[in-house]
Amino acid sequence: MDLNKKTYYVNIENGELLQNATEPEAEWNFKIFATDEEAARLQELFSENYNADLKTYARAHVPYLEYHKASQNEEYDATIEQAYAMIYELGDEKAKRHIEGMGILNGEDDELGKAP
Repeated sequence: MDLNKKTYYVNIENGELLQNATEPEAEWNFKIFATDEEAARLQELFSENYNADLKTYARAHVPYLEYHKASQNEEYDATIEQAYAMIYELGDEKAKRHIEGMGILNGEDDELGKAP
């Protein structure tokens, strides 16, 4: 492991990165090893995803807009997928196995180090 990397615990539901796992494992989903810059980028992705989520909420209250044509949904999907890809790259083996099992990375397996 890179000496500049720190251990972080990721809570997907609320977009938190915790440096201390004083909370039980139920409070976090993934363990990652990241530099300060990588952690900041992941936190930025969570922020972008939160903003996209707010847009989908607002869009959902407009009855004449069709769900499958909403760009807000695509923005949400893209940011959460980017966050999972980053967690996969930085995560421990348990995180990698879990994300592989989710199948969320759709075809990006080769560049993320998973054998085809």
